[in-house]
Amino acid sequence: MVKIARCFGLLFALCCVLPVLGRSASNALPNDAVGPSDYQVVTVSDIHFNPFYDPSLYSQLVANDPSQWASIFQEYGGTAMPMYGADTNYPLLMLTLADMGQRMGASPVILFTGDMLGHYIPENFYCQYYQHVPMSACTLNFATFTPDSTAVAAMQQFIDKTFAFVAGQIRQYVGDAPVFYVPGNIDTYNIAGLGPDSHFLANNSAIVFNQLLNGSVDRPMFSTFAFGGFYSAPLGSKLLIIGLNSNSFVIGSPTYIGAGMELEWLDIQLSIAQTSGQQAWILMHVPPGANAQVMAGDTPGQLQEDQVSMNWDQSLQSTFMDKLNRHPGVVTLMLAGHTHMDEYRILSSGDVLEQLPGISPCFGNNPAYKVLKILPGTLTPLDYESFDLNLLATPAPTQFQSLYTFSSAYAAPGALNYSLQQLYPQLAGNETQRDSYMHYYVSGSPAIHPINQGNWPIFACSIGEIDELDYIDCVNSY
Repeated sequence: MVKIARCFGLLFALCCVLPVLGRSASNALPNDAVGPSDYQVVTVSDIHFNPFYDPSLYSQLVANDPSQWASIFQEYGGTAMPMYGADTNYPLLMLTLADMGQRMGASPVILFTGDMLGHYIPENFYCQYYQHVPMSACTLNFATFTPDSTAVAAMQQFIDKTFAFVAGQIRQYVGDAPVFYVPGNIDTYNIAGLGPDSHFLANNSAIVFNQLLNGSVDRPMFSTFAFGGFYSAPLGSKLLIIGLNSNSFVIGSPTYIGAGMELEWLDIQLSIAQTSGQQAWILMHVPPGANAQVMAGDTPGQLQEDQVSMNWDQSLQSTFMDKLNRHPGVVTLMLAGHTHMDEYRILSSGDVLEQLPGISPCFGNNPAYKVLKILPGTLTPLDYESFDLNLLATPAPTQFQSLYTFSSAYAAPGALNYSLQQLYPQLAGNETQRDSYMHYYVSGSPAIHPINQGNWPIFACSIGEIDELDYIDCVNSY
């Protein structure tokens, strides 16, 4: 434990110094280069690419470099889209990236809030490795299963190849634009799916730096990614992008031990931005607040503390809010993913966190992504348009379609963060707007309807109440 404490003490000292040293570099400047008019930024989350969507390809994928995988999928992987309940396959991945590439326009960056990898890749790999069968026919008991060291190394290598493959495909479709990525909870070697450990981060940091970020971040400022999964990037004189590893704020995650250090680092980044006259955009994967999806069957009015599922450790969440409160007005955009649903949260600091819909339809949602409209002067979001792929449409869709534009759907012409705050109380009394929110929540999917009039408080209060006790009180008194 002494060695661990010393290591984190040294790293924290470095975190305090390196952000200042990195300020002198010249990077791509989205806010300085696009002129006075508003511009768009493409955002995406929860791709969850599953290389095992066709288990028969296992041997070829293991034997070949990621640069050869596309030809394997094209020749042997079929063309059908996944159905609801499954993760992203190669056809959906290609359709998504092609569609995003066509809609980028002048988008200077891509914002990717994590989960590049599909669910159950370690389990699928071990089933093939040991029993040569897909997971559906596998008899391994993963609650007690302990793979040997050779199998673990092979699994990790396969996951690294999958990560490199998806990153390479993204780069092919988005040109030179940097893709600001933060790790998701499934971007990991661990079966538990609680986020990456430092081994995964170190092994894949070069792919993130070179392929996704396209070398746009100063190396010293990116050095924190290799052990903690977080980093920052000043883009010109006006904007600082902060990528958090919010998996660390979840109890039991591999990087939970370093969560306090990450929050102190965040405070330093916000202080530097405030002193420099910069605005900050914060990206994360797991959002703070309640996980309404897993409580959809609970009864409002009778919700007890032991029934509530909170995403973050509440002490760490309180510290996070304190950091935001110390720097009012600095953060103009905050994005998360994780739930695959189109939702948002009004934080106790007054900031608004937008949760992006997922590409993977594994939770019954339609694949979807958003294009934000940004005001360059204040670097705040003005509006967004959501694009979805209806997997049940006939004939089968060949591209994403515009599902809705926020300002039009909710008659909200003002700046996005303000309009989202105003929408929250309106949803309680305006049935038309509430029905729209329920429909857009699943990105228009006909396959799942998690919100109904009976459980609406479970979901509504997750928008406006972040603290656990406040959330319970809201649900029970809604």
